Amino acid sequence: MAAPYREIIKDIRLAFPQPTSDRIHDSYLVHSFMNALNQVDALKMHLPMLGAVVEPDYEQARHAELPQDMSSVEEVASELVSYLRGMTVVGHPRTQQNVICPPSIPSVIGVLLAALHNPNLGWDEHSRLFALAEVEAAGITAGLIGYDQKEAAGVFTFGGTGTSMYGIRIGLEKACPGTLRRGLSEEAVVFVADTGHYCAYSIAGWVGIGSDHVVSIPTTPENEIDLHLLEEAARTALQDGKKIAAFIATMGSTDAFGVDDLQAIVALRDRLVDEFDLPYRPHVHADAVIGWAWSVFNDYDFEKNELGFRPRTLRALAGACRRIRELPLADSVGVDFHKTGFTPYISSLVLVKDYKDLRLLKRDREQMPYLYQFGKYKPGMYTLETSRAATGPMAALANYRLLGVQGIRVLIGHLVEMAQLLREHLEGHEGIIVLNRDNYGPVTLFRVYPPGKEAFATFTNRRKEFTDPACRDALLAYNDYNRKVSAYVHEEAMAGRGVLLSLTDCYRHTIYGEPVVALKSYIMSPFVDRENLEIIVEKVLEARERLRKDTVSRKDRKILHWFA
Repeated sequence: MAAPYREIIKDIRLAFPQPTSDRIHDSYLVHSFMNALNQVDALKMHLPMLGAVVEPDYEQARHAELPQDMSSVEEVASELVSYLRGMTVVGHPRTQQNVICPPSIPSVIGVLLAALHNPNLGWDEHSRLFALAEVEAAGITAGLIGYDQKEAAGVFTFGGTGTSMYGIRIGLEKACPGTLRRGLSEEAVVFVADTGHYCAYSIAGWVGIGSDHVVSIPTTPENEIDLHLLEEAARTALQDGKKIAAFIATMGSTDAFGVDDLQAIVALRDRLVDEFDLPYRPHVHADAVIGWAWSVFNDYDFEKNELGFRPRTLRALAGACRRIRELPLADSVGVDFHKTGFTPYISSLVLVKDYKDLRLLKRDREQMPYLYQFGKYKPGMYTLETSRAATGPMAALANYRLLGVQGIRVLIGHLVEMAQLLREHLEGHEGIIVLNRDNYGPVTLFRVYPPGKEAFATFTNRRKEFTDPACRDALLAYNDYNRKVSAYVHEEAMAGRGVLLSLTDCYRHTIYGEPVVALKSYIMSPFVDRENLEIIVEKVLEARERLRKDTVSRKDRKILHWFA
């Protein structure tokens, strides 16, 4: 008599893709995916979300238990689909929240294929041609941004934070050789703009530099790092005997698409090396996880403008490209395909100009006695991760094949064109001011003022609100006002009458240290068009009128003092 488990294992085997061709079971596999997708499709509606929003009970979730008995594939699929309820549809034209892109169909197929066969990119013995896909995707990107493909190399990692971590870790090894083995015994610093990504603090803490040793450099009104202050801070650090682990150049900030002057940062680094006779060259890492995609315009003829972009859009694309062309000057570059590459999470690539830089992170062969006896591609000998999925490079490669240079140009150009149109709509009203009007990406930050307050004069009249501490109370009151406008716009969007926007609690700090609150439209969907932009202005003006009525009805003297 067969053991009871033998019958159960037969059912379990049916829940896995078959290792050899089985047309009947292969059809069942496809049907299972289709069944789940049909259930997801049933959740779609006119609102920019899947089904009704469900309030999660996290306390109950903490006490979840493993069931005693098995379920069917169909039952599990239905349960999994239920977790999509209330999920924002990022590709919906009425979704303009942060830098989250809708993935293309081929990129999802790339993820699916990699997930089905579960390769590990740490070694080509366990990934075969998936490893080739990583090298190809890295090579295409290196050529796109302007690196020498024979000298450059790259690996996919766990996100934009991972790309910057590789840059800082390589820079730390250059500045303080041997720290990978012996640990950090010298004081090192990292420089980044105050509008750069906060991951610099996390990384500095995790690699042992210490988050207190991240030097945040103020930015100009154009959201670029202040080069004079950067030079002062770098000189001070070197004079104090500190080592520079990295300069991080932000090439497209998350909030305002600020783009640093990478060429000037590299020139500063080179001057400091000569002047202080440094035995190392401080590493310059370009955090281009958003801005990298603008490289497709490096050889675009802006005079001919064959794609027919509007003049304002053309100016924006050319303005961004002026700085993005400088990416080849960086020692390493971070790229996120799941941002401006239209792939699913996670698809992040760190590129180094000189492949020898990766060798600085290489571990001793003796530490890995059960790996790397065969094959030619062994990045696991120097990557932070031992296990790396092939989903990222497969998704990236899928979109490179699908879109090519022209397709990426059209997508990026369309997003920028829609952002420029939105700015035109917003700037046509006296109570609204665009804060990042000199930055050229698909993100628009704007600030709203009550009826009777002319926004341009209030915010930019000799930048009093931004520079004069006597305006602190007014600034904070207007911050609160913008939060209320945002709440109304969000409420209308959730009811199907508006557009989902974001709010930033700190677009940047004033000279006297207070945060400037702003509403944020981040256009990332190819489905966004003119009519979706007009709704934004309509709802903002509705919010102003609603708040005016509420203020008057409450007779709130303090609010009336500022908003009258």
